[in-house]
Amino acid sequence: MAETAIPAGVRFLVLGDSAVSVEFGQEIKIEINRKVMALQGCVERAVADGALSGIVETVPTYCSLMIVYDPLVLGYDELVEKLAAIIGSIRLAGEGEKQVVEIPVVYGGEYGPDLEEVAAAHGMTAEEVIRLHAAPEYPVYMLGFVAGFPYLGGMDERLATPRKKSPRLRIAAGSVGIAGGQTGIYSVESPGGWQIIGRTPLKLYDAESENPVLLSAGSYVKFKPVSEAEYKAMIK
Repeated sequence: MAETAIPAGVRFLVLGDSAVSVEFGQEIKIEINRKVMALQGCVERAVADGALSGIVETVPTYCSLMIVYDPLVLGYDELVEKLAAIIGSIRLAGEGEKQVVEIPVVYGGEYGPDLEEVAAAHGMTAEEVIRLHAAPEYPVYMLGFVAGFPYLGGMDERLATPRKKSPRLRIAAGSVGIAGGQTGIYSVESPGGWQIIGRTPLKLYDAESENPVLLSAGSYVKFKPVSEAEYKAMIK
């Protein structure tokens, strides 16, 4: 059997006897993550069409896609061969095709107790922090930490702020925070050390819902500043 030609810039990493990681790079970049998400979509479609059997699960990260498979159905060499062919035919989605989810946020006060601290750390007003934070459309690179927690890219570098030295024992679900050069949303109440600048009334994770997770890797988030009254009106 001829050796499978691996596309340039791609690495296949063996993870035990039933999983492989397809790595497109080692940097947090939207161009790399779009390749990860494109591969996941292609694999899922191949499974649905019956062109690829034995796939148990796919898990995207910033730079790679982990694929869990059944070795009794699909051998490693065959899987790599099929994945290499899929990668060679990937067409990245155009900008007009992206899914953008609007997330209303009330900034500051009891909902964002660290907003003033973040502003002071950068010599800004709270209003400037809000404006910069709400400006981008943030790509959702992956979900993790707890169920439904989105790791977002694209935050303005001027807002980068270290985590708190002493983490809080309880952070409310829906809290929007900053940690280093990243921003994210706490999907459930949990401990954490992120700088909390606001809160959304939307539920990012609802175990009783048919679709328990609001966001998905590959989609985009757009924060929309709202008043406290608007926030309270949207609470369900």
